[in-house]
Amino acid sequence: IMASKPFTPEEARRIVQFLQKPAVFLNMTTDWPALHWTVEHLSTGLTERLRFRIGKRTEDMAPLFETECFYIEATIKEFLSWTASEDEALVGPFSDYHCKEFWAYADYKYIAQLFQDKPAMFQDVVWSDFGFSGRDGRDSTLWIGTQGANTPCHLDSYGCNLVFQIQGRKRWHLFPPDDTHCLYPTRIPYEESSVFSQVSVVQPDLKKFPAFRRAQAHTVTLQPGQVLFVPRHWWHYVESVDPVTVSVNSWIEMDMDDEARVGEALTKTIVCALKSAPSLDNNDRWLNPTEDGVSSHDENMQYLNLAVKACMDKRRDDTEGRVSLTDQPRAELGKRDSSGLLKTPTSLSLAVPFGPHLIPVNLAHKPTYTCPKDTSCYWYNELSRCQSTSRDEDEPRSDNELHQRSGPHAHQEAGSPGTSGGGAGLHISTNDMLQFLVHPDVITLVTRLIMCRQRELHS
Repeated sequence: IMASKPFTPEEARRIVQFLQKPAVFLNMTTDWPALHWTVEHLSTGLTERLRFRIGKRTEDMAPLFETECFYIEATIKEFLSWTASEDEALVGPFSDYHCKEFWAYADYKYIAQLFQDKPAMFQDVVWSDFGFSGRDGRDSTLWIGTQGANTPCHLDSYGCNLVFQIQGRKRWHLFPPDDTHCLYPTRIPYEESSVFSQVSVVQPDLKKFPAFRRAQAHTVTLQPGQVLFVPRHWWHYVESVDPVTVSVNSWIEMDMDDEARVGEALTKTIVCALKSAPSLDNNDRWLNPTEDGVSSHDENMQYLNLAVKACMDKRRDDTEGRVSLTDQPRAELGKRDSSGLLKTPTSLSLAVPFGPHLIPVNLAHKPTYTCPKDTSCYWYNELSRCQSTSRDEDEPRSDNELHQRSGPHAHQEAGSPGTSGGGAGLHISTNDMLQFLVHPDVITLVTRLIMCRQRELHS
């Protein structure tokens, strides 16, 4: 007789819907066929070549973005042979990259595409156990990597995330949405729905990014069979800690994604307009390899208008009472209680069933300073930092200091080849300007102004 799960699908879904802190589910996947999806098992069924991202094992104080990696096409069998090669002569697609010096990652692989000829495999991933009826492998992505393979620290613009660990362990470093100002967000490289951090969170350059000292890092090592819940807009850096790792995840859509899509359309329009302009300042690899190409301004504006219309239609439906209370955006259900859950309008909150089957991801260490909750935290800190570091214009500055203050993507001195400016003084690059123009706080504000104006026009 199969043992019952610690949570019913309804209980698990309620936890996912209302919990605002990351947590690990245990003993929810004991009967999932996907538990057998080890690299060895997958190599027998997946014979086509996958794209692997290759990175050098370093301890740099800068994140390794996907634009800076190498890429190869290889089968999983060739990947397995490479991981077992040790000191043997290397052959095949990995021949230029020794496994002791480089890591490899087949990431963001859509299972619906990988197993389109084997649809029965979709049923091996049973997200319906978490209350999402009909959600399975078709709505999931596969991740295969070696020790050291990592995803740069970022936040996802849409939804929340469920991550099922199958083989090996992965170390997760998570930061709450309130820490955005500590993580120095950037949209370069540009990827739709991903906001990257300029900070290497495991080897931070605190001279360049001093506010990171205040970041509230939550860490957990995810074990095989466990499922990690990542709440909406939580920053995360993920690294494989075992020789081979396999995991599957699914992003769960949320009602508030409609407004986020307006913000993403706005961001794409601004980034593409500025970075597509002919300029010596735009000769960097600003588009992430995951993107198909650069859309025209007309296409981006069309997408923006469609996103605004969809958001307006959704809000009209909500006000007409077509959406039940449980489907409302979590941010509209009230304030959070001390355990991280949102209170309902009737002041009733879900009792968090933390225990042996649901473990919270706790703070790794307490930051030396936390921001006041009711201030515009990012702008308050930025203005304070700028005022405290301002100097008399005549005070000399070193070349090194100028470089540090020009941002992580602006590596050229003012007036040198490859820049759009000239003369003495600090050079502000297009990327520097974009850090503020499309900062998440700015995009959120402009999005709300757009939606407010639309409501006025249609009221």
